[in-house]
Amino acid sequence: MTTRIAIAGAAGRMGKALIDATTRNAETRLTGAIVRSTSTLVGVDAGEFGGVGKLEVKIVGDIAQAIDHFDVLIDFSSPAATLENVKMCAANNKPIVVGTTGFSDAEKAELLSYQTQIPLLLSANFSTGVNLCFKLLDMAARVLGDEYDVEVYEAHHRHKVDSPSGTAVRMGEVLANALDRDLKQVAVYGREGQIGARPRDTIGFATVRGGDVVGDHTVMFMADGERVEITHKASSRLAFANGAVRAAVWLQQQKTGLFDMQDVLGLR
Repeated sequence: MTTRIAIAGAAGRMGKALIDATTRNAETRLTGAIVRSTSTLVGVDAGEFGGVGKLEVKIVGDIAQAIDHFDVLIDFSSPAATLENVKMCAANNKPIVVGTTGFSDAEKAELLSYQTQIPLLLSANFSTGVNLCFKLLDMAARVLGDEYDVEVYEAHHRHKVDSPSGTAVRMGEVLANALDRDLKQVAVYGREGQIGARPRDTIGFATVRGGDVVGDHTVMFMADGERVEITHKASSRLAFANGAVRAAVWLQQQKTGLFDMQDVLGLR
C-alpha cells in the first residue's frame, strides 16, 4: 500500500528534504505541499521546487486545498501553523507527523490534546541515530548516576531560530527522567560571571550557531578522572527527512494516540 503524503512547511530547508525523501521512498507518494498563503511559491510544482523533477503537485497556501489528497501530513512549519493544521487534520481524521519545534507550554498542551482524536506523532528529532542516542543516554544516566556532572552541547546553522534545539531539550528531558530530576528546576541555559561552584544536580546546555551546520549534539558525563561522551553529528537533512517519512508510513497503520520515533523504531 502506498502512503500519500503532504508536507506542511514545504518552503523550508526541511521541506525540500522531505520532498526528496518522499519521492525516494518506495512506499510513499507526494500528493500535497503547503506553504504560507503569502509565499511566492504558491502554484509552483513541488517536485521542481524540491529538485526531483516535475510531479504535477502544485504548492498551495492553505491546508484546506490539500486535505482530500493525502493520507498523512508531515508538518515542519511553525507552532501557530501546526496548531491550525492539526485542527484541520483532526476534523478530517488524518494522522499527522509533527517535527515543528519552539512550542510554548500552552501551545504544546493544545497540540497534545488532539491525540484523542487522531494518531499524532511528535518527535524532537526523526534521525534513527539520534533516537538511538536517546536510548543510550537513558542507559548511561541510570548507570553513571549522580556522581557524574551532565552537560549538553549543540550546534546548528546560523538560520535556526530556536535555542536550545528541540533535540537538545529532549536529551535534557531523557537525562532528567533517568536521574529523577525536574528539568525545569535544574536546567542551566548559559553561564557568565562569578557564578560559583557547579551544583551537582545541574544539567547544563551550551548552544552554538553558525555557518551551515546541520546539527551536532554531544552529551558529556564528567567525573573525577574520566569523561563519557555520546555524540551525534548530522551531515544532511535527509537523515531527518527519511525518518519522518518512515514515521508517516508507520503512523498510517495506528489508531488514535500519541507516538514518537521510539515507537516507530521499537526502542521502548
